[in-house]
This record gives sequence, C-alpha cells and structure tokens, in this order.
Amino acid sequence: MYFAKMWAALSLLLLALSAAATPAPPSPLLSDYTHTAWNGLNGAPVDVHKIAQTSDGWLWAATPAGLFRFDGVHFERMEQIHGQALRSNNVMGLLAPADGSLWVGYRLGGVSMFGPQGVRHFGPAQGLPDSAVWSLAQGPDGSVWVATSASMASLAPGAQRFTTPDPASGLANTLVRQILFDRAGVQWVSAQGGVYFRAPGASRYTQAWPRLDLMAMAEGPDGTMWACDGLSKCYRMSMTAPAGNLPAQAEVEGNGIHFDRDGGMWTLRFHALNRYLRGSGATVSPDQQLNKENGLSGPLPQTFFQDREGSIWIGTSNGIDRLRRNRLQVMPVAVPFDQPMLVSVGNGEVLISDSATPLRRYRPDGASEFEHAGNFDAAYRDGEGVLWLGNGDGLWRRNGPAQYSRTPMPAELASFPVQAMVHDADRRMWVSVGRKGLYRIEQGQWRKHGGLAGLPDDMAMCLARDGAGRVWAGYLRNQVALIDGGTAQLFGPVQGLALGNVLALLVDGDHLWLGGEGGLALLDLKRQPLRFLPVQLAATPAAGSLRGISGIVRTADGELWLHGASGITRIAATEVARLLARPEQPVQAEIFNALDGLLGLPGQFRPLNSVLADSTGRLWFSTASEVATLDPRRIARNPQAPSVQITGVRAGAVDYPSSMTVQLPQDQRDVRFSFTALSLGMPERVAFRYQLQGYDKEWQDPQGRREAFYTNLPPGSYRFVVRAANEDGVWNQQGAALWLNIAPAFTETALFYLLLVLAALALLYIFYLLRVRYLTAHMQDLMHERLAERARIARGLHDTLLQSVQGLIMYFDSQARRLPSDSEERAKLEQTLDLADQLMVEGREHIMDLRSEAIPEQLEQALQQYGRVLLHEHFSIRVLGKPRLLCDAVRNEVHAIAREALLNAARHAKASMVLLEIDYQRDYFIVRVSDNGQGLPSHIAQAGQREGHWGLVGMKERAEAMGAQFRLDSAAGQGTRIELRLSMTLATAQPARSK
Repeated sequence: MYFAKMWAALSLLLLALSAAATPAPPSPLLSDYTHTAWNGLNGAPVDVHKIAQTSDGWLWAATPAGLFRFDGVHFERMEQIHGQALRSNNVMGLLAPADGSLWVGYRLGGVSMFGPQGVRHFGPAQGLPDSAVWSLAQGPDGSVWVATSASMASLAPGAQRFTTPDPASGLANTLVRQILFDRAGVQWVSAQGGVYFRAPGASRYTQAWPRLDLMAMAEGPDGTMWACDGLSKCYRMSMTAPAGNLPAQAEVEGNGIHFDRDGGMWTLRFHALNRYLRGSGATVSPDQQLNKENGLSGPLPQTFFQDREGSIWIGTSNGIDRLRRNRLQVMPVAVPFDQPMLVSVGNGEVLISDSATPLRRYRPDGASEFEHAGNFDAAYRDGEGVLWLGNGDGLWRRNGPAQYSRTPMPAELASFPVQAMVHDADRRMWVSVGRKGLYRIEQGQWRKHGGLAGLPDDMAMCLARDGAGRVWAGYLRNQVALIDGGTAQLFGPVQGLALGNVLALLVDGDHLWLGGEGGLALLDLKRQPLRFLPVQLAATPAAGSLRGISGIVRTADGELWLHGASGITRIAATEVARLLARPEQPVQAEIFNALDGLLGLPGQFRPLNSVLADSTGRLWFSTASEVATLDPRRIARNPQAPSVQITGVRAGAVDYPSSMTVQLPQDQRDVRFSFTALSLGMPERVAFRYQLQGYDKEWQDPQGRREAFYTNLPPGSYRFVVRAANEDGVWNQQGAALWLNIAPAFTETALFYLLLVLAALALLYIFYLLRVRYLTAHMQDLMHERLAERARIARGLHDTLLQSVQGLIMYFDSQARRLPSDSEERAKLEQTLDLADQLMVEGREHIMDLRSEAIPEQLEQALQQYGRVLLHEHFSIRVLGKPRLLCDAVRNEVHAIAREALLNAARHAKASMVLLEIDYQRDYFIVRVSDNGQGLPSHIAQAGQREGHWGLVGMKERAEAMGAQFRLDSAAGQGTRIELRLSMTLATAQPARSK
C-alpha cells in the first residue's frame, strides 16, 4: 500500500513536471543565419585582415598576398584599381568613404587613394610616417586618419599633406592600432599601452579606464565603448576610473568585439565566432558559436564587417565567411522533430506532434507546453471550430486546453494510423485509415466507403469538404473522388487530372485547389462538366517548378502559399485573381527555399497538410525534421537595387577594358561581354537582362550567366546595356552600358559599295549600248530585207505585169490601126490605149518608188513637198527643236509612216487643215499628223484598222519594228491625231559596220 501511494505521488509529480511550460530556447546561430564559407578551394583570399565595401557595392578584402574584390560569386585579385597600379600587394588597411573612393594602407608603409578620377599616393614626402599602416578611419568632418606603427596622422578635407599629433597632445611617436569616432564625436585611439580618447575640440588625449594594453575597439548600441586585450578578454571602457580603484573585470571572452546593426554582440576568438544573446551572461553556448567544426572557413577569425544589405562577413586565416539573416524562422527545439504534424489552436499557437514527441502547444519563439500524451498522425478543424486529432487509438476531440475525449477505433483498425478526416453535410465523419481505406462513422459504426460503390480500395491521402457539403478525396495514382450524399464519382486523366499522387486539397469558395507530385491544379466547382486545369508558373529567373505540393494555404489577404519539393511558393493576390479568371495563363510567383533558411523537404506521405496559417495569419511550414514560421505581412525585403557593372569585353583572344567605348578592329566579330551585379546577400537570385542595341530587338535573359556572347557581328556602332534585379525583384533600371564600335573591312565600306554601284551602272550602260546597237542593227537588217523585198516585187512587176500589159497595149494598138481612122470604135480603142499608157507610166513610177532605197536627208523638205502637192493650202508643217540627222533606216521608216498618214488625211479626213509636227527633243524624236476632219468611228479607232484597208496596220507595224511608240487618237467628228515617238538614241544611232 505504501509503495502504491509512493508510485501514485511520483506519477503525479512527473505529470506535473511534464506539463510545466518550457521556456523558449535560444535560436541556434546557424538556424537564424545562412552560413557560406569560401577558402582557397573556391579561389577566395586567405589571411584576411580587413574587409570594406565601396559605394558601388564591391566587397574588398585586404591580405598580405594582395587586394581582392568580390561580387558575391567570383573573387578577383586586383593589381590595378581604375587602371592605376597598387604600390604593394601586402595590404593591411582599408577605408571606403561615401564618395566612392577606396583608401589602401600598405603593411610596409604608405597609403593610396583610388578614385574614378585617378590615384593619389601618400608617403613621407606627404607627411605620412614611414611605417606599417595598421588601419584607416574617417572623422566626422571627412578627415582621413591613419594608424601606423610609429604614430598616427590625419589628412584634412582638401589638404595635400598629412599632419601628425603635436608632442604636447600625449600621443606622439607611439604605435597606434585603431582609431574610432563614437556617435558623440569623441575620438578613441588604441595605442601601445592603452586606449586614449579626446573630446571634440580638445587638444590633448586622456587615457581611458581600464588602463590596460587594449585594442579591437567597438561601440555598443547604448554608446558604451568596448575593447579587448588581443588574447581572450573584452572590457567596458570608461573615461574615468571607478571609485575605489577596483581592478578591471572582463565581461566577455574574445580578442575582438563587434556589434551588428540590430545591436547584437559578436566576439572573435582564436578558434571561433561567438554570438552573445541578451541575458546570456559571459558564457556562450555551443549553438551560438561558429567554428571550424561546424563550417567556419578556418581558425583565427580576425576581422568582422557588416555590408549595406545586412550580411555579416568574417575574415579568417583560411578564407572568408558570410552570415545572411534567414527570412524563415526555424523553431528552436532541443531535439529535432520526426515528421511533425501541425494544427492551429488559436492565439497564434499550434499543436505539434511527431512520431517521438507527445502533443505539445508551441509559440513561434519555441516556447511550449505539454498538451496530451501520445503521438498523433492527423488533425482536422470542423465547421464549428472543433479540433479533432487522430492516431492508432482512435479519434480525439479537443474540448479545451489539455482536455480530450476519444472515439475508439474498431478492433480491425486499431493501431493503424489516421491519414485524414473530414465531416460531410450531415456531420458524419469520414476517416482515411492507413493501409485500410476510407471509412464513414455513422451512429458509432465504422463502415468502409460508407457503403458507396465506385471508390478506390486504397486509403485517401487527403480529404476536404466544399461549400455544398460534398466530400472530396485525393488518392494515389492520379485519382480524385467526389462523395455527394449517397453517390460517389471518380475523376482522373480523362477530366484533365495530371498530378500523380494527390497530396493536398483546399476548398477556396467556388474553386478547389489540388496539389500533388506533378504540381498544382485548379477546379471550378460551378463549371460543368468538371475539368481539372493545370497551373503553370511564368518562366522567370526567380521562378521554380511546382512539384511535390503537399501543403496549400490561402491567406486572408488573398495570397496563395504552396509547400512542395521545390520549396515554398508564394502567388500574390493579384496573380491569384488573374489565375482564377484565366487559368490557362502562367502566373508570376516568388520562391522561398534553402536560401531563406528552410533546408528540409515537406512531407510527401504523412502527416499532411505541410503548411498551415494560425489565428494571427502567421504561416507554419513542416519538413521531415523542422518547423519554420513566416509572417507573410512582414517578410524581410531588400530595397536596394544592385549596382551593375560591365567587367570586361573580349574579342578573339584579346581583352579590352570595359570603358565607355570599345573599338574593335575589322577582323574581330565574335564578342563576349562579362558583367556583374553587386548584390551580396543572395547573388544566386540576382536576375539579369541585357540588350545589344542596334542588333537585339528584345531584351535577352542570360539564364543565370553573367556573360553575353555574340558571333559574326556586322560592322557598325552598338550600345550594350545590362540591367539587374536583386532577390526581391528590385531592378536597377539604369544599369550599365558601353558603346561597341566594329571597324568595317574595305569590302564593307561605303566606298566599296559606291564602287560596286558605279560598276553596276557602267555594266548597265554597256548593256544598254549593246542593246541599242543590236536594235539598230536589227532594224537596219529589217530595212534591208524590206528594200530587197520591194526590189524583188518591183522586178516581178516589171518583168511580168508591165511587160504583159505592154504586150497587150501593142497588140491592141496593132488592132486599132486596122480599123478605119474615122471609125468610132477606133476612137474608143485609142482612148482606152491612152488610159493604158497612163497606167503604165504610173506603174513604172510605183516600181521606181519600190526600188528606191533612200529618202533625201532633209526629211522635213521631202514631207513638206509631199504634203503641199497632196493637200495644197490645207497643209501646214511645224518643226520644233534643233533638227538632227537621223539614221537612214529610221528616216526611211518615218518618211513612209508620215506619207501614209498624210495620204489617209487627204483621202478620208475631209479636213480643212492638216498639221505635220516634227519635234526634235533632247531624249525623243516625235512626229505628229493631226487634222480637224471627220475623224474615225470609235470601233475603227479602238481596233486600229479599217476592214479591207491596211494603212493603219502598216504604220503601227513599221513603228514597232524600229522600237518606236505609235499612238492613234480619233473620235467621230473630232478629227484624228497620229503620233510616232522614238528614243533619240535609237533615232540617231548608226548601224554597226562590218569589218
């Protein structure tokens, strides 16, 4: 009995202890920050003494082996800055003022100031002590202070020489390690033997307390000055000693101390970087240390720097490290989770259970309280706000904090995990049991498939209820079921489903979102027939892929958040609205992944859903071993657009300086541009776009490369422009640009093309002359053929017709002589013979005309004489221009055409006036015959000939034969006009002579 009472008391004590609230453990250093280390294997500098960042965004590292710069991707050892050489590679001091210059202090003495306008070197001739430079600092008034191993020196704004402290100041001719100006303008100097200070306007330096040989000074967020002894102890500084001359007590351990912009304290040890949390005291827990064992680039961290984007940089003996603050806050827990299950319970708290940990209630900072014994696989909040949990023991209803009632499972289902739960319209619970299938609980009875036909035998991976009270179930192998009262309907690839295993369902008003191995799908519940539409992301540099979606949340602001194998995807409310209106179009999305602090993969089997929104709107994401939170309304953003620089131009095997204008020789046509964007926080997400203006029509996306390639560029002048955006899509719209000029080869110059044009014109002119010569010769041949034909006809007429007629005349004459001289028959016969003689004369004249081979050279006179004889006072002639000598063939043809035209006017026109015009123009020879007679009927004028008459046809044929234009204008009652137009070149050309 005694032992029973003791055991009961012990059990109550253990229960009380387990139920007690657990305070929030501090976040491990590497869960708050993403750590990246570079060493010699990555081309990084080693033994880094100082780090600085110039106003253009370059990160600079000073080492004994040289000066390096870094753009977040590549380290580059610098022999020159702005084209000016360094005086030594052994660099120790760096200063980067806001004016864009870079001051370099050499370990063996001397300082150089590099700026876009040139370089200024300082040494003993400029008043600088001839000794090692330890550090550089800038005063509130813009003066530059140099700490050397012999003394310190200052250069006033605009001065040409440095000045050293007066011996009466108390700090002359002594080793100075560091100079610092606090927010009040007080100057603090770490010198050999102690730290000294001087108030603004004072002339002497006073030693601060404690009076120890201290160095590595820093100002805390409350204005307190700190300094370390260079070994292991750091002290608070004071201008006066405490009362009673108490010995100084070190408060934290370190040989260097620094404060970030959030006020956090960091110390450097010989082997580690320590982060001190508020209230943690002088000790540092192992999870607040970064050392070589957990990834530090090397021992001896010796410099600390925070860049303009907030990242922390550490220089070590073996390399350089970056700590970037994570956007996602990983919940700090003593023991990692094992497949955690999440469900919200209000007040910004969630219940988390996994396979090894009982159910506990957590806050975002990691503080937790015991909720219930046992492990749970699934959770569901019904329409009335009641929370249900499921495990192998049954279904558990949460009646209040740590208050649960259980609905046991039937014996055949006991110990099998619960995959998902949901209520239908009649508040009957549907439960998906692992390896058993889908069940409906009705009046305490568990009935498989609810007695419905058509459902798969497998368990449902996820369940959801729509606004109409229907139950949706997502299955393996690309299947979705709809349970509507007493019916079940199965959907799959035929209805457009292409998700593979369906892992998540979210009812969103009249739409249903579905996530699975293959991505995301959307279903419009009001549209019939039902059709599943795949959701595609727009192809952008920041876009990822939608796969393995096991968690879907729609926030109160309308944003859609997805948790999948590619990370966390955020689709803005405006994009969601556009997607619902036009689901076939890709949407813009933002990706959060390991770069933002969440390294794990969301669950792909159980428990699901892998993301939830709590009562405050904060999002919770689960992976296999971690739970992370994010407030979607307070995402840390980088507002600074990255600086963009073109770092090099290479053509062939020659590198050209990336100045404002690059001039390439004529034989270099393949060009490579190198560029960078100085965004050091997440260089992996920097997006670029470039354009070679004058060649590219659109902006080009280098797909993560920091180079652009062009081949076989034509000669000319181009402008290369590159722009960049940081991880949050903030673009530097101005970007960087340079002009590229490619000299043309002689065969590409304007002179060469002019010569080609002149040669082509010369060839065309030669072809023209040859054509004119050919046409002239051809026309001459036709003329000779025609003259020969006329001669043949003339011979034929003379030898046949005329001789026969002459014979007949002689025969009839002999017969007439036999008749009496006074007889009437003889008189009539003689009259007939006289007419025949007249016809013979006319025939001979025509034969002589046929045999004629030339017309008098004075064409005008010949035609004038012909017209006068033919038309008398009804004829007039007009000669325009200066008469020129026509070639024989043309003159003959023109004479024939003009005579035919005059003859037609005399015979048929019945005109009172006929005008012949001969026009000698510069380019054309024109002959016109016009009358004011009765004209031609329209059908004759259009046809160009009169039936049975061939005069008009002959004129046209003659004109075409010699390459002239023939035109006839006539209308009944309006006279007739005939025009012959011939190129003056053809009209005056002489036929080729045979050799």
